[in-house]
Amino acid sequence: MNVASAFFYLFSGLMLASAFMVIAARNPVHSVLFLILAFVNASGLFILLGAEFLAMLLVVVYVGAVAVLFLFVVMMLDVDFAELKEGFLQYLPIGALIGIVVAIELVLVVGGFAPSQATLGAARAPAPADVSNTMALGLVLYTKHVYFFQAAGLVLLTAMIGAIVLTLRHKPDVKRQDIDAQNARTRKQAVEVVKVPSRTGV
Repeated sequence: MNVASAFFYLFSGLMLASAFMVIAARNPVHSVLFLILAFVNASGLFILLGAEFLAMLLVVVYVGAVAVLFLFVVMMLDVDFAELKEGFLQYLPIGALIGIVVAIELVLVVGGFAPSQATLGAARAPAPADVSNTMALGLVLYTKHVYFFQAAGLVLLTAMIGAIVLTLRHKPDVKRQDIDAQNARTRKQAVEVVKVPSRTGV
């Protein structure tokens, strides 16, 4: 066994074990930490495959942003998961039925998948020696699939604006900062001089 095979079995074994612990851990914070470990090991597998761009993308985007965001949301919300699990047995038959249907669909899709000859020919074509993996991916994204890339950016922008609009609600009982009102304050409005007699207190 060479070094590459040893690292492959190490990364894949740790990734499978951490992925299992994501759904098996009782504490949601531990689940998110195991999810981060699974992402890191998956990025190691991408490096072994020569896809360094996907490996760095997985670490920077998913570990550095998505998983850490999940962790902070779970820690800040302080959800009572014991209360949420009270009706688990009630919905167990429906959940098991949906899981079986999804498993059957996955088996049918994987069993009936057959790559086309064009895809096999493109995969067997040798890559240019002077073009890196990141450069080749950029050439494909910004030339052949540039319209799909821009459409995906517009969809994400729309989702971000929708999330901001839905969460930015002005409640009447919440005090908010008003910059115009603060800049328009005068000394008479901000300072009140009270003359207190001696030895009487406020």
